[in-house]
Amino acid sequence: MTTDHLTPNRPAQPSRPPAQHASRVRHAASKVPEVTVYFWIIKVLTTGMGETASDWLAHLLGPIPAVGVGGLAFVAALVVQFAVRRYVAWIYWTAIVVVSVFGTMAADVLHVGLGVPYLVSTPFFMVALAAVFALWYRSEGTLSIHSIHTRRREAFYWAAVLATFALGTAAGDLTATIGLGYLGSAVVYAAAIAVPAVAHRWSGLNAVAAFWAAYVITRPLGASVADWMAVGHDRGGLALGLGPVTLSWTVAILGFVGYLAVSRTDVGEATV
Repeated sequence: MTTDHLTPNRPAQPSRPPAQHASRVRHAASKVPEVTVYFWIIKVLTTGMGETASDWLAHLLGPIPAVGVGGLAFVAALVVQFAVRRYVAWIYWTAIVVVSVFGTMAADVLHVGLGVPYLVSTPFFMVALAAVFALWYRSEGTLSIHSIHTRRREAFYWAAVLATFALGTAAGDLTATIGLGYLGSAVVYAAAIAVPAVAHRWSGLNAVAAFWAAYVITRPLGASVADWMAVGHDRGGLALGLGPVTLSWTVAILGFVGYLAVSRTDVGEATV
């Protein structure tokens, strides 16, 4: 999947005097990374890591303490993310990882804690995500990630990210439990994630819509692969265990994020 297909086009900016331009850049510094191939790799890794980390914490601490720890980490990570004035790789991706874990917990609480079937929770989270998008667009007139340079837009962005993680968790578990299994689900979502790119390039699908469609699909894709690696042979998995899979995917995330922090290849110019 290439960056060009799933990165919303940014309008050309008129030339400005140097002082005015410098002031504008300071004001409009982006709070999210440029969409490169590394973005998609790390995004899929965080989804899988979040899935197994959530289950691992529940086994280690118990469901209620795990949700409490996840909730505190979620709040702390977003406080730091909102406090910085521009995109910082390790801060942003830490927030994504924590949202991934907490989003998984949110979906699991509905199913495991409250007994809500995946056939119900999946449409519920779809409606929740649609509501976030509707409010965001009504307020800001755009859903482009290149517009995330105000507090209000950033709040809408993270609400959408959390909803995509919860939706993806429920959808991935739904397909896994209706006969596809984790490996079958991974294959289905691996094929599905190419659809937005193809539709954008050859069918005229809006770039913003293509981006968010692919973004949602990364969640069940990564989670299905991680679950397949972690669960036992009796469930069709590789039986590697929740802890080892969580730690290995975390190491991979750290490697890619460390590269981005040094190379800054995902840091773009500020735009309106």
